[in-house]
Amino acid sequence: MNKIVPVIAVDGPSGVGKGTLCQALANHFSWHLLDSGAIYRVLALSALRHQIALDDENQLAQLALNLPLTFDTSEAEVKVLLDGLDVSRDIRTEETGGAASQVASLNQVRRALLQRQRDFRQAPGLVADGRDMGTVVFTDAPVKIFLDASAHSRAERRMKQLQEKQNHAKFAEILQEITARDERDRNRTVAPLKPAIDALIIDTTSLSIQDVFNQSITYISEKLAL
Repeated sequence: MNKIVPVIAVDGPSGVGKGTLCQALANHFSWHLLDSGAIYRVLALSALRHQIALDDENQLAQLALNLPLTFDTSEAEVKVLLDGLDVSRDIRTEETGGAASQVASLNQVRRALLQRQRDFRQAPGLVADGRDMGTVVFTDAPVKIFLDASAHSRAERRMKQLQEKQNHAKFAEILQEITARDERDRNRTVAPLKPAIDALIIDTTSLSIQDVFNQSITYISEKLAL
């Protein structure tokens, strides 16, 4: 791993605003962006399409090693490509998100994807979005931020997103899925979701994305002496 290239590691559960913050930070600094959650979601989507059981660790690890995944950053919004096809919308469904949480708990799968994630660390810098960026993947990152929020507020945000896309959804089902995903992510034996001991923790429950961005920029400027 190239320790000269700085990394801003942003971790936290789903629905706290990690993706929006990381995109804003990457644009602000003109740095590369790693959406590690998208990698696990693409793996889960591929597994579902190939009818691979979500607890078949060996097959999933092999699939991870040979996953034909690329990111297209040529436009304002990053596109996620699986075998050359745009799956950006497909990987954002509740089904794929739940499946991603399941496969992410498997040790062989995480090992298979570890180096692939670290390879995104390229000059001038990287903003890494995930659940174990600061605790496992980039433990030497000079900046670590952990976003959190209540499950209820995250379910409300998700409900609003789905309604804006004219997708039918029930609040109770979304809240149940988020709660179940939190339980899996926080209590798994491999790379559980938790803040790094040296991370700045921001509760986004009652904050706007601009508030979160401003807090983050102030912290990053202090840590990197910008």
